[in-house]
Amino acid sequence: MTEPRENLVPAGISRTDGTVHTLFFTLRLPHPVEQVWRAVATPEGLEGWLAAADVLEPRLGGAVTLRWLNGGGAHQGRITAWDVERVAEYTLGGVHGRIRCHLEPATTLRFTNEFDGDDALRLDCLAGWHDHFLHLLDALDGRPMTGEAWQAWTPERWRSLRERYAAR
Repeated sequence: MTEPRENLVPAGISRTDGTVHTLFFTLRLPHPVEQVWRAVATPEGLEGWLAAADVLEPRLGGAVTLRWLNGGGAHQGRITAWDVERVAEYTLGGVHGRIRCHLEPATTLRFTNEFDGDDALRLDCLAGWHDHFLHLLDALDGRPMTGEAWQAWTPERWRSLRERYAAR
């Protein structure tokens, strides 16, 4: 029997301080750091698993606008940390807050997302990131999301993941 696809991404964990939530995911990826960096820090890479980077100025303080292609809208912000092939951090307005991708040798991606909101939003975001990381695995394996695939996206897997996080 094969393992459920959702289990390919280890469950995220969270820490809450008042209404500020910090989510943590650690992914060990069998891909070169350069390939993962392109996926998390270039417009072409981001579009294959997360969002269209309508604006991405690859430097500390640079502007960034990410437009979620699964219906989540566009959010503007700044690049608040940038160390080529190591750290890409985007701080966005709206619900997404601070998004940090930290790459380590042997290709470990340490991901954090810090935002302000209620517990329902915390569960929504845990499930949402888990779902996006499944898309990241596909993109790294040469099967990125395309415009057509984003149009066909449905929230069914996200709902299932949210139920799993709520039950934890």
